[in-house]
Order: sequence, then structure tokens, then C-alpha cells
Amino acid sequence: MTPFNPNLAATFPPPVMEARRWIEGKVFDADRPLINVSQAAPTEPPPDEMRQAIADVALHRSDAHLYGPVLGLPALRSELARNISRRYGGSVQAEHIAITSGCNQAFCAAIATLAGPGDEVILPTPWYFNHKMWLDMSGIKAVPLATGGDLVPDPEAADALITTRTRAIVLVTPNNPTGVEYAPSVIASFRDLARRRGIALIIDETYRDFHSQPGPPHDLFADPDWHDTVIHLYSFSKSYRLTGHRVGALVTAPARLAEVEKFLDTVTICPAQIGQYAALWGLRNLDNWLGAERQKILARAAAMRDGFALLARQGWQLLGCGAYFAYLHHPFDLPSDDLARALVDQCAILALPGTMFAPNGAAEGERQLRVAFANIDETGIAEVQKRLTSFHP
Repeated sequence: MTPFNPNLAATFPPPVMEARRWIEGKVFDADRPLINVSQAAPTEPPPDEMRQAIADVALHRSDAHLYGPVLGLPALRSELARNISRRYGGSVQAEHIAITSGCNQAFCAAIATLAGPGDEVILPTPWYFNHKMWLDMSGIKAVPLATGGDLVPDPEAADALITTRTRAIVLVTPNNPTGVEYAPSVIASFRDLARRRGIALIIDETYRDFHSQPGPPHDLFADPDWHDTVIHLYSFSKSYRLTGHRVGALVTAPARLAEVEKFLDTVTICPAQIGQYAALWGLRNLDNWLGAERQKILARAAAMRDGFALLARQGWQLLGCGAYFAYLHHPFDLPSDDLARALVDQCAILALPGTMFAPNGAAEGERQLRVAFANIDETGIAEVQKRLTSFHP
């Protein structure tokens, strides 16, 4: 066989796909069906009104079936710029925005403009595994920034990790995998650090629409020079249940978008048109619906916290809880990847181990577990907690 790209070959397999292989060929009792809390993605289609809008576009807009602008539909770029400006109290223009084929592609495009083989990017741990995977594939060193008991990264600790090869710091808030929301002061401190050290701050806000606090989650866009340092990532997939349509966004300086355009034109030519029209319709029509969805997610997070007492008595710890996620510390003397496989067989629960979000051999990853609770209701959350209390290695 001809050789493989060594960077790609050294990259770990997709974690969600790996976890799905754990349940292949297994049969679960009808009275105790599998509860899948492994993936942070909506399992229901968009609301009927949006699906009708998608159908109308497919039937009546011939241009929706053709190539479109590489950086996305002008109307969607403008509408998202207004949305961000209104939500964050800043000034963002259409010229700052690229529409991408999902938020993962937005991250890949941002990194492609910033770093090359041998460069470094700082990732707080636990990290989002797809960020680590893209850096590995690109020959870029992911520098882990350990977080403390509150799972919030420390700007001073990050400062100590910056070298002449550092190109960016990445923040995900609300965080995947921990659910933790970073305070505006923390985010501002990282912006100030990045600006002072001449690197980029990439802030991934895929779950911004499920933030627990009203009002803007930070004031980065209130700074008129935000785009000299900040690169903002967003996803329509979670907010409007458009995961299959792959619609995300990257917000940055126009000069960087010229580089982003090269990347996107080479990879996908343009984001899928029908999904973009759906996202545009959602921004214009679904504020109330999205507000109700946010309340559902907040109620599920509250159910996870409120029902955790019995698990806590058994030695479990709830390290973080917010957006789509609860991040747990387990009390057992076995690595979390072994625990996760055992949970499938003993408890009919499919969850991801902390080892998938941590550097190889990291002790903390071996004691942690991510539960993506957004796709189960309060009854389902109570059942997950009940099953976890029954687990014995």
C-alpha cells in the first residue's frame, strides 16, 4: 500500500464514531433502551415552519441549486452581522463575516490563515477533540493549557506557554465538553493577553444561544478594534437544528477573510445554498422559538444539577454543567475509556470518556466523563442518574 500522510495517520479516530462502534451488534432490552448522551447535536429536525421555508427555497429558487458566493449569501452575512451587533452591543458588518460549511470548517479556515507546520496553538483542557484533530492533521502543535477545579482557563498560565511559534489561543464558551461559561472578565483578559503578545484569540461560541445569563456573554465586539485580535466562530446547527445542512460562520477582519476565501474555495467552493437560506429565515423569524428552546436546555441543566445529590454521595462530582453538557468526575479505579465501555453493557448508557478530551496519559482525563444531556428530557436525565448510581465495576 502507498504511504499515508503521517500527520493524518497519527491523528486519533473521530471520537463519536469510535463510541458508536461500542454499540454495534448489541441488543438492548425494550424496558431499558440505550440512552445516547455521546453527541452534542439535535436529534429532531428543524421546526415545521422552517422546513416549509426550506421546501419553498428548493422548489422556487433556481439559484439555490447552483454555486454561490464563496464567503456565503450576502443577505445572510448582513443579517448575521445585525444579529451579532444587536446581541453583543458592538459593531459588526457583513464584510467581517464568512459563512462556512459548519462551525468545524470555520475553525479549520481560521487556523489555516494563522498557522502552519511547526507552529503552536494553545488549547485549554479539557479540549474539544475536533480542534485537536485539525491541529494534528495540519502539523501544528496543540499546547495544552490545564484548567483548575473550576475548569476555567487562567490568562497568566496561558501567558507562560506563549513562545515565538504561538499563533493563537482558543476559547470555547459555553464550553464543550464541560458546559462551563467563561465570565466576561476572563474573556476580556484573554483578549488583552492575545493583543499584547501579537497572537489571535479564537472564541468558539457554538452554544451561545443556550447561555444561562441574559445579555451579552462578553464585550469583545464593543471594542472598535476587536478584529485586530478576535476571531469569532458560530454555528447555526445547534440553534436551528440544521446539523445536516452544515451552516456555520467565521467573524474576523476583512483582510483575513481574503485568506479565508482561498481556503473555502479550495475545500467546498461555497457553503450549501439551501442551508444558508434556512439560516437566514431562522434569524428573521425564529427568535421566540429559539428563546423557548433555550429555556428547555436551561431546565435540563437544572435537572442535572438538582438530581445529582445521590451520585455525589457515591463519590461522583459534577465538575461543570451548562449548555448541552455535564462534565463528571467518577469515583472508580479504572480509566474513563474503560468505564464508558462498561456503561454500555451494564447501564445501557453511551457517553464519552474524558480521555477523548485530554492529552494522552493525562490523569484527569482518566477520571472524567462527558454527558451530553440536551437531547433527553428531565425524565431521561433522572434515568441516566439512576442508572449511574447502579454501576459497580
